[in-house]
Amino acid sequence: MADTAYLDWPFFEPHHRELARALEAWAREHVPQAHGHDVDAACRVLVRSLGQGGWLRHAVAGTAHGGAGEAIDTRAICLIRETLARHSGLADFAFAMQGLGSGAISLGGSPEQRAAWLPRVARGEAIAAFALSEPEAGSDVAAMACAARQEGGDYVLDGEKTWISNGGIADFYVVFARTGEAPAARGISAFIVEAGTPGFEIAERIDVIAPHPLARLRFTGCRVPSAHRIGPAGEGFKLAMRTLDVFRTSVAAAALGFARRALDEALQRATTRRLFGQHLADFQLTQAKLAQMAATVDSAALLTYRAAWQRDQGRSVTREAAMAKMCATEGAQSVIDAAVQIFGGLGVVSEMPVERLYREIRALRIYEGATEVQQLIIARELLKDVKERGQP
Repeated sequence: MADTAYLDWPFFEPHHRELARALEAWAREHVPQAHGHDVDAACRVLVRSLGQGGWLRHAVAGTAHGGAGEAIDTRAICLIRETLARHSGLADFAFAMQGLGSGAISLGGSPEQRAAWLPRVARGEAIAAFALSEPEAGSDVAAMACAARQEGGDYVLDGEKTWISNGGIADFYVVFARTGEAPAARGISAFIVEAGTPGFEIAERIDVIAPHPLARLRFTGCRVPSAHRIGPAGEGFKLAMRTLDVFRTSVAAAALGFARRALDEALQRATTRRLFGQHLADFQLTQAKLAQMAATVDSAALLTYRAAWQRDQGRSVTREAAMAKMCATEGAQSVIDAAVQIFGGLGVVSEMPVERLYREIRALRIYEGATEVQQLIIARELLKDVKERGQP
């Protein structure tokens, strides 16, 4: 188990500390280290288990709809993701996607939409998906081509989405499509599309290095009721960005969980592996590597929980969340790589913990805003500050 002394940091309140410790105890009993070859089935089991354990309540907003609070507690979801990631990348994924997939409904859904979906998400009875990216519109969301035209009391969707997590197993998808109220990002709306809706199909399942349910979606004359539009027409881009704003810091927390596990594994290996008559940890080169790993982990933790705390105070975290995600994901990659090196040949054996972590971390440097995008955001915010207050 990772060192939890950081829970005493002033970023946290007593209920956060209780949450983290209770989840750690639960995860040791209920979260398997490996998930086998049927990833879809494993993900469904994890969603149900997380729902039954009460943890998915933290992924949705509104106590009337099964949420743990009226608003999503950023520090809570970060602590949950960090803890789950230390145990299983797929468990972290299952939790995160319930929140991200239903986030637009939590933030902008009508009372009827919230009542219909959020309690089921919180109980682990309905699997959610967030469908924003397209083949030619990933980081550049304004280039979206998937369109929805209004016909009577319905909208008709045509187009594709890709890299959609939970694609193929989700019960509903929050789909963003161009409705044309204004150019670029200002003419996008969000819709709830249920699995099995005529005109909606899973065009392709996508296999990646750290397996989880992922797919390309196709919409061909897919008709959904106007009542399934989330929020006002043309406001979908803002809703997507608000949703990502809630969960972006938690990506840093997941990376932090992976890094903590890698450091734990490296410490255990270094202090038990004998080499040339002494332990691997006795070599100064190993000590230097462990020191750098520990400093990287703590740096990422400070940035992550600063951003989470700041958001829970109702303050803007555009720059802080970008810094957290960039540093935590890039840092975790270096920590995990160092752990693999300390393990030597065992580090690249399939399904060894550090080998799984090596595959798990890579995608986090890309999704929900690649590192390069975070760099642009940080620089933009810095330059905006200079412009507003004059020359430094």
